[in-house]
Amino acid sequence: MNDQAIQAEQAHQLPEARDSDIAVIGLACRFPGASSPEAFWEVLKEGRETLTYFSDEQLRVAGVSEQMLSDPRYVRAGQIVEEAERFDAGLFGITRDEAELIDPQQRQFLECALQALEQAGYDPERTQQPIGVYAGVGMNTYMLHNLAERYRTATSVDRYRMMITNDKDFAATRTSYKLNLRGPSVSVNTACSTSLVAVHQACLALLSGDCTMALAGAAHIQAEQREGYLHQEGMIFSPDGHCRAFDAKAQGTVIGNGVGVVVLKRLTDALEDGDSIHAVIKGTAVNNDGAGKTGYTAPSVDGQSAVIAEAQAIADCLPQTISYVEAHGTATPLGDPIEIAALNQAFGRDGGGPDRESCVIGSVKTNVGHLDTAAGMAGLIKTVLMLRHRTLVPSLYFESPNPEINFAAGPFHVGTETREWPAGATPRRAGVSSFGIGGTNAHVIVEEPPVRPEAPDSRAAGPRLLVLSARTPAALDAASANLARHLRQHRDLDLASVAHTLATGRRLHAHRRALVAADPRDAALALALGDESRVLTGAPGAEQPVLVFGDASDAAAGHAAALYEQIPAFREHFDRCAEELGVPQGAAGLLREDGEFSAFAVQYATLRTLTGWGVDAAVAAVDRTGLPESARRLLEGIGAPSAVTDGRAALRLLPGKATGEDGIGRAFLLDVLARLWTAGADVDWADVQQDETVRRVPLPTYPFDHERYWIEPHGRQTPAARTGGQTLLDRFEGATDADKTALITGFIQQEIAAVVGNPDPHAVELDTNLFDMGLDSLILIEVIAKLSDELGHPVRSSAFIEFPTVRSFVADLGRELGMSPEDAAPGTATAAQSRVSRRAQRAAAARRSATS
Repeated sequence: MNDQAIQAEQAHQLPEARDSDIAVIGLACRFPGASSPEAFWEVLKEGRETLTYFSDEQLRVAGVSEQMLSDPRYVRAGQIVEEAERFDAGLFGITRDEAELIDPQQRQFLECALQALEQAGYDPERTQQPIGVYAGVGMNTYMLHNLAERYRTATSVDRYRMMITNDKDFAATRTSYKLNLRGPSVSVNTACSTSLVAVHQACLALLSGDCTMALAGAAHIQAEQREGYLHQEGMIFSPDGHCRAFDAKAQGTVIGNGVGVVVLKRLTDALEDGDSIHAVIKGTAVNNDGAGKTGYTAPSVDGQSAVIAEAQAIADCLPQTISYVEAHGTATPLGDPIEIAALNQAFGRDGGGPDRESCVIGSVKTNVGHLDTAAGMAGLIKTVLMLRHRTLVPSLYFESPNPEINFAAGPFHVGTETREWPAGATPRRAGVSSFGIGGTNAHVIVEEPPVRPEAPDSRAAGPRLLVLSARTPAALDAASANLARHLRQHRDLDLASVAHTLATGRRLHAHRRALVAADPRDAALALALGDESRVLTGAPGAEQPVLVFGDASDAAAGHAAALYEQIPAFREHFDRCAEELGVPQGAAGLLREDGEFSAFAVQYATLRTLTGWGVDAAVAAVDRTGLPESARRLLEGIGAPSAVTDGRAALRLLPGKATGEDGIGRAFLLDVLARLWTAGADVDWADVQQDETVRRVPLPTYPFDHERYWIEPHGRQTPAARTGGQTLLDRFEGATDADKTALITGFIQQEIAAVVGNPDPHAVELDTNLFDMGLDSLILIEVIAKLSDELGHPVRSSAFIEFPTVRSFVADLGRELGMSPEDAAPGTATAAQSRVSRRAQRAAAARRSATS
């Protein structure tokens, strides 16, 4: 359904929010064939399967043997996530060496977590709310296949680093650390039901007050994505790669790859905070089968039925009000009949009401395969999208029912087409199931979002300031293009809400861009064209302009009147200025004339408005002839000097001439703010927007600057191999102290350069604080361990804390080894000069280190 049809269809008023209702306010995913929720929706509504078929040559490159390729049971297909080996390490302050070690599942989850928060319109740095993380990842095949040899020959320190970067225990806490999230951070692992169990735990944490927002989700990324698999009778794997859930021809599924994350919040809070609500979670339940089944990996009718019934009871939703169930649906001859039997039992014979086939059932595995730990998240996001679009999508490859399934005993039928989700006596509701090997079952009841009042029309209030920032110029250009495209496609967006979301819901980066626009179409056109007269761009370290009080102009009266009407903060300061200046007719008189008094008052009120918005800018103010002493007192009250811009660019506080509505009033003031912000000024956006009713709206998220971070299975060379098998100690023979110093310095530079991904060791400057380069104590301890091996001498692991530059560290080590300071590297400092404050360096290291 389109937006207009959805609004027209909302004839009934949805029930009031319960205290236990949980809103889904943000979501992000990377599934086979879909790198975003929008792309995933296209896959679903078009009824597409995202299976990839591999050529024999591709499989040989991936390491598949000729014997395997010749086996008729070998299936040359898989469900893959493109570019899973790529990552934006710099965005998260991660060095190349660490990024290559981190489990790709955790890298992908980290990026998806940031996308989900941005899609919800929240920047953790600018909210005091405790945000929790409940996350799980699948089996780490990257460690198994790519790092195994390195792990076998690693030092104890290197093994510790690989544990920190690869163990499942750190999936949630790494996300919290890198995104600065201060709520509970809990890793969840229950096999195939992991992601829905994470949702269950996140909901409980929100209801108990452990956090006010929560991320929940999971990732499953295999290192060997581009390999097929061997079909074996009786196993879960399909003989042809297709998943035929509930069909008579069902013979299993194909293991897929994917990542999914949702942002959750109590519904009452989400409504109050103006969040975009995609769906509402009414209730969740989790249990385990226990021993009452044929085997550890077998499913259980009673366990599944119990968890579904419990979720319905918690949600206070009768079975007949649920019109769709997203099933676990693995298309196995045993699993499908048990799942339908459990649903029939939970819903009861009359669970569907008068219409025996009143509840549609489907499985996302027919589209994207079985995503293991992320399987339930794929089902939940699919269901949320269907509720948001009021549209049911098809379950693929269903022709005739599995004869072992008793559909007649319940209200279910498999949906095989894309069609409108009809309204009923209650809001549209769905159940989502996920059942893990080992017996942990999860079920979630989801409802369509409540109807929100129409947003106020921001066009009547004038233009808005849109701001963007990124870590690199290329990412900034990509963000601008993405926003332009989005605004062009969604011209009905409220521009005030767009401005609010961009300003407060995105991390602030060094490269900045700003635009004052009248409406979405105007903003899209200006961004697409890159009009430099309107689209302002600032670079890191830009010098802020000085605000200058200018002469009176013919625009003063009209400009002042417009600001007086449009900006409440300006009106307050203008009134006070008129009173202090002793104007007989007060503000009304000043608004009617273009003299010195009016020009001073409008510029003073503009300056006070900007400082009230958090702007701390230098001001050059000239006292005008004829102005009373009170004008000087007003300026001195805000610390403004009497005159010189000190060579910096001047930014006038008053339009030079009348330029129509686009150049006066709010538009002019926002342009001044834009120029200050792009030059690095801080702005309190809450104060800028305090008089407006604004919401958070979904907008394009950060355009990651991806690079490949991947260690091939054969590993990498050791330092000894790179130097022809000679250690530093071997090379010391016959060397002078100066030569030894140079060898040690070069070795450390080489090791650090390898960590940060720079092929040139000399790029590691001798006097740069290593912690400021993004290195942490674990990395430096590993460098010290390797140096100790090379020297045959134990080097103190704390040395880099006390001596955090290469030069100071080498000088200290040289003294320890009995080398003469006079023969050290050029410019080597004395002990007193090189030693920095231990307290300061330990504090810095504690802040920057990834370890506790």
